[in-house]
Amino acid sequence: MEDTRRNFIKQSAVITAGIAAFPTIMNAGCASPNDKITVGLIGCRGMGFNDLKSFLKNKEVECVAMCDVDKRVLEPRAAEVEKITGKKPIMYSDFRDLIDNKDIDAVIVGTPDHWHCLPMVYASEAGKDVYCEKPLGNTIEECNVMVAAQNRYNNVVQVGQWQRSHSHWLDAVEYLHAGNIGRVRKVNVWSNVGWKGSIPIVPDTEAPEGVDYDMWLGPAPKRPYNKNRFHFTFRWFWDYAGGLMTDWGVHLLDYALFGMNQYVPNSIMAVGGKYAFPDDAMETPDTATTVYDFGDFGVVWDHTIGVYGANYKSRGHGLAFLGEYGTLVVDRNGWEVIPETVSTGKKEGYDGVKLQSAVGDGLDIHVRNFLDCMRDRDKTPNCSIEIGAHIARFAHLGNISYRLGRKLDWDGDKQQFVNDDEANAMVKAHYRAPWTLPKI
Repeated sequence: MEDTRRNFIKQSAVITAGIAAFPTIMNAGCASPNDKITVGLIGCRGMGFNDLKSFLKNKEVECVAMCDVDKRVLEPRAAEVEKITGKKPIMYSDFRDLIDNKDIDAVIVGTPDHWHCLPMVYASEAGKDVYCEKPLGNTIEECNVMVAAQNRYNNVVQVGQWQRSHSHWLDAVEYLHAGNIGRVRKVNVWSNVGWKGSIPIVPDTEAPEGVDYDMWLGPAPKRPYNKNRFHFTFRWFWDYAGGLMTDWGVHLLDYALFGMNQYVPNSIMAVGGKYAFPDDAMETPDTATTVYDFGDFGVVWDHTIGVYGANYKSRGHGLAFLGEYGTLVVDRNGWEVIPETVSTGKKEGYDGVKLQSAVGDGLDIHVRNFLDCMRDRDKTPNCSIEIGAHIARFAHLGNISYRLGRKLDWDGDKQQFVNDDEANAMVKAHYRAPWTLPKI
């Protein structure tokens, strides 16, 4: 895992030049722009199906197969694809059967987080390119294994952090890197999910007919079926995901690090809890603040559930780089710079930047980039596996601090917490038999 460790430490050395600076990925690929690109989808209900629909907007893409453990999801999704394309895809309940299908060029992994690692690694081993939803892995160790797999099998892997392909985000970083707002000493990052309410506690039941629940659990601990842990709301339970920190955090924290061009914190301190809905079913916090200390600046992650927070003209999510001359604010709608007007840092004649609105559909652009990389193996995906792995690890550091309730010091060189065996145990992936973490 030495290469993986170096990728974690040395991101700043390669990202300075932008997303094109990552190592070239070489492989055999589609020979001609006229060739069909055949895809298979694993995980059909949520973002995975949105990804597939974006793929199908490209005329050279054909959906060969779809896989889901819930027939109630799989069958109507397959019918919808048939309506879009005129051809019904093969339906599988076991993702390994889809990966074994030699007619498939690329696999879309749209499963819950705890099921990202194994399909990605197996598909890579089978010689297929992979579009994997974020966060890349559910543990730091999984992320390391997934990077090692891509390095070994040399396939094209795009992580579904589509903001890496949306031009206004990149424009904001370019403006920041040019030094236009002066020295930045703090980055505020937030996601306030006002639309979400409480998840009432409900009793365990038998899994619904048509659901292979044991396969859904996979490497996660054995537990009785409970609808709160299934489908969309899986993300609020530690067995399968990391709450808002890994859901929204990987999108937004990625740009905090990209903007500052520094990637490895010295320490992490997270506080929070279930302040909004203390008695509901969620395990992950509905309110939390995490401070990443880099020595000469800090990154502060804030999230809430149940309120939008009224940040910077009521932005429910975003980043704010606090510079000497102004604050650069960016979210999915655009970016702007609000100038300093009173402080000693005010710059004479500096009026900031009016809102620069987003243009185009970020997901569609991101998918197109992946397809272009499949065609031209000299191109590098806009969100390579190194980028996706690094920010997933970074988010997991915050969650580990929260779960342990204490400040943690991080040794970037050794990729472990300093003198903290309990924290280092949480870096590892603990799989339920018969599933095992691949050894690359």
